[in-house]
Amino acid sequence: MMMKLPSVGSSLSLVFTLISAFVSGFGKRLPILSFDEGYSQLFGDDNLVLHRDGKAVHLSLNERTGSGFVSQDLYLHGYFSASIKLPADYTAGVVVAFYMSNGDIFEKNHDEIDFEFLGNIRGKDWRIQTNVYGNGSTSVGREERHNLWFDPADDFHQYSILWTDSQIIFYIDNIPIREFKRTASMGGDFPFKPMSLYTTIWDGSDWATNGGKYRVNYKYAPYVAEFSDLILHGCAVDPIELLSKRCVTTYQSLELSGTISPSQRSKMDSFRRKHMTYSYCYDQTRYKVPPMECVINPKEAERLKKFDPVTFGRGRRHHGKRHHPSRASKPEADTI
Repeated sequence: MMMKLPSVGSSLSLVFTLISAFVSGFGKRLPILSFDEGYSQLFGDDNLVLHRDGKAVHLSLNERTGSGFVSQDLYLHGYFSASIKLPADYTAGVVVAFYMSNGDIFEKNHDEIDFEFLGNIRGKDWRIQTNVYGNGSTSVGREERHNLWFDPADDFHQYSILWTDSQIIFYIDNIPIREFKRTASMGGDFPFKPMSLYTTIWDGSDWATNGGKYRVNYKYAPYVAEFSDLILHGCAVDPIELLSKRCVTTYQSLELSGTISPSQRSKMDSFRRKHMTYSYCYDQTRYKVPPMECVINPKEAERLKKFDPVTFGRGRRHHGKRHHPSRASKPEADTI
């Protein structure tokens, strides 16, 4: 009896199904660490409080200080995730950050991969900003900003960063929202040095809400951000030599988990159509010529022009304000 072989199409479909299943379950299969197993307090004294036997962390911001924590290890690539619940009510000027950086080691040529949550006045939604710096490339801010399809202050949602040698993917609740691929034209501007994971809450009054128009109002303090389901899965490196030779299996799993299935890509495209409000690739105020890694999508460009005709190529800016890409002076947040 002759066995019927599957068609090429069905075989590819099976492969994509298997990859999709692997990726969607990737974070769920990784160990969740307690605070003491993977992290150390960065600043904030008693504004950092542990709950659930160290499996949950509350960071608060008050008039005295913000707070934060940092991974005990440096990582060269990995999957980093946390379930986060943001402060509610009036949060203008408040910034909650979940990010990777090596600025404490490489002061003049640091790398960075950011999730930043930007607070707002009462009745307006939190916004989310992602950013990538490589090799001190802060003169080229690679920001994107998005609205969310839920209220991040109502409940916990999972935010994840996948960083491999070839790409960076930002996820919300296992849905990819941004894919940043390494290209030859970027040179060293793609993050390539070991980084620590940081989590902070701080006062960003000077820039975070409508370019600093709305500031933190400490009448509503303390602002408390809650974190749980903390995952650090990557290649830990020696802090002195900045090298590790035991990462082959980790690299392989990360590269496989970074394969975006057709279903995931459809969800990502839908998210970007509905919720993206800013992308540096289309910012004609900052860049007369888009940075070389940018792939211009005409439909995306047209939609952003309608959203913000000044920044994206139509109309005049009446107030003379410009974006200033650096950690010290962030680009203006969206007009609320």
